[in-house]
Amino acid sequence: MFKLKLLAFRYSQKLKQFNYWLLAQTIFVIFAVLRLLPANAAIRFCAWFARKIGPLTPRHKVAVDNLRHAYPEKSEDDIQAIAREMWDSMARLFAEYIFLDAIFDFDPNATEKGLVEVDGIQIFERLRDEKKPHIFFTAHTGNFELLPICAATYGLDVTALFRPPNNPYIAKRVLKARRTNMGHLVPSKAGAAWSLASILSDGGNVGVLVDQKFHRGVESTFFDRPVKTNPLLAKLARQYDCDVYPARCIRLPGGRYRLELKERMELPRDTQGQVDIAATAQLLNDTVEEWVREYPGQWMWFHKRWG
Repeated sequence: MFKLKLLAFRYSQKLKQFNYWLLAQTIFVIFAVLRLLPANAAIRFCAWFARKIGPLTPRHKVAVDNLRHAYPEKSEDDIQAIAREMWDSMARLFAEYIFLDAIFDFDPNATEKGLVEVDGIQIFERLRDEKKPHIFFTAHTGNFELLPICAATYGLDVTALFRPPNNPYIAKRVLKARRTNMGHLVPSKAGAAWSLASILSDGGNVGVLVDQKFHRGVESTFFDRPVKTNPLLAKLARQYDCDVYPARCIRLPGGRYRLELKERMELPRDTQGQVDIAATAQLLNDTVEEWVREYPGQWMWFHKRWG
């Protein structure tokens, strides 16, 4: 009986790996075909396709359920419209991985506007010259992948915490692409916190996505619903007494982007004057919620943030 169970387990693992491989090869073929097209055409096609196919997938049900809880006052037509816009935005992000170099055309010395505009240039320039560590945080909204590229444009070396896809074949390819375009990355796994801590202790900069599910996180709320929030940012800020800056990407009409870097965030403190972990986690959620409410169709609603 034990041998049969062991054989069944090994077979299921091999089948799982084969499914991962098959899905990865399919995606790589799609990438190869998209590369044959001009960037704008490829991105527009992916957005059109996702608007048609996305609502037919199981993840659409997750997105719609999340939207109904977040916006109980909205009509079903409004909810569906936001969900379709989300599929459009996520598909664009998928295609934009291939064309990051073509998309990011921002030149601080240019006299004409390109695809990318930046709000917070003076902050970037000031932080570049500061001899101290900084933490930047953002969320899965717009094309957040453009933010570390923008930082590098101003000479800011930012190491980003990166959660690899579950598919190991896709994860390897994506990690290689992101290292090429975005500099240093730390995969989100055991030991990641120590890696980021080491960077901050050496006076470096780190970037963190703060809207992900974290089973062992701090009790907090997001859109008035209970969630678990990763306390890593708050703990690092408290340990190294470093400034924390919010940054985001907003999709603009005409396939353009606005990257925003705002001034230092005042973190809540406890009675001993140290960064309050729980209150900071809630502040991060409140900030992201404000972003999402402003542009709801640009956030990843199919993510099981509340699950």
